[in-house]
Amino acid sequence: MPELKFDKTKCAECKAISCLVKCQYMDFKDRDRAKKEWQKVINGDNSSVLEACTTCYACEEYCPFGNHPFYMLVERQEEKGILPAPRPIIKMWINQCQPVGRFIVGKVEEKALSYCFLPQFNTLVKGKLFDGIALSVIFGQEFFCNAVYLHYAKASVIKDRLPKIVENIKSQGIKELVCLHDECYGTFTSLAPAYGIDIPFKPIHYYEYMYNRLKELKDLIKPLNIKAAYQRNCSARLCPETDHYVDDIFGLIGVERVKREYDRDNALCCAETIRMAKGPAMADDLQKKNIDDMVKFGAKYCVFNCPACYDSLAEKVAKAGIDPIHMIDLCRLALGEERGQKLHLEGMPVLRAAMEDRQYE
Repeated sequence: MPELKFDKTKCAECKAISCLVKCQYMDFKDRDRAKKEWQKVINGDNSSVLEACTTCYACEEYCPFGNHPFYMLVERQEEKGILPAPRPIIKMWINQCQPVGRFIVGKVEEKALSYCFLPQFNTLVKGKLFDGIALSVIFGQEFFCNAVYLHYAKASVIKDRLPKIVENIKSQGIKELVCLHDECYGTFTSLAPAYGIDIPFKPIHYYEYMYNRLKELKDLIKPLNIKAAYQRNCSARLCPETDHYVDDIFGLIGVERVKREYDRDNALCCAETIRMAKGPAMADDLQKKNIDDMVKFGAKYCVFNCPACYDSLAEKVAKAGIDPIHMIDLCRLALGEERGQKLHLEGMPVLRAAMEDRQYE
């Protein structure tokens, strides 16, 4: 199997130990203690870090050397059998996403869209933004990036399946792949290179694609003039270089990204993987802190990047009086189009009343 490219000397020379010190879910403000615990991880010794990790991916972004601390952590968890989720859940995920020849392709051109394994994009990929590319789509197990197994301490599954997935994409004649999910883009630009897996096509983050498309359609844009909180998902940590596109897109369509505590490199994830790994109390607390922060700084919309984050938080965000919306739909509104993904409040009087009263329970 491919082996992780990891340089121990970079960690030995590191003074900041940002991978642990900046972690929002573990208390490692003492750098000396953080250094000792991280050295245990590197050496393959037992460390509290392996048990406490919530698999939020953030340490991949925090490392100033690009030395892949999170991937190393996942390797050690698997070696020691310290699994962040119950074994039946892990087995279910491994089985249901196994490549077995089931997939869907559209009229695939050299430039294509990847739905990965998220059918929610069917309701989002519509309208002027996707003219000329909407039918050039790949979806299903045979094209699934498999990065989700980082949440389950199963790097071995990724290393086993990813080379074949890459070959499957190449076999479709694709030269440029617009990734509609950070997990795919991060897999091809961070995870694959970390394991020495060559990518024979050009990955393009859909934010870059949409930004360029919006510039082409600038005469049709009607500025929204709204204040929005951005919900940065865990897999965005694998490609932090794309975050500037949020500001770039917001600038084009008249959206103010509210300056709040839990955004950018201090973002809190949707907490659903934390619910699975650490239980409901911690997840509920984190979600409440996150949403209260949006309310505190006057956000009228919560803009989602990841459909799974939307599924986890949309109803709770709505109960806080904030409109949940995916980034694609936000851009479609600015072009005068209807949104594709809606939170159905009809028939939910308690939720509707909460929207009206701007209350969050």
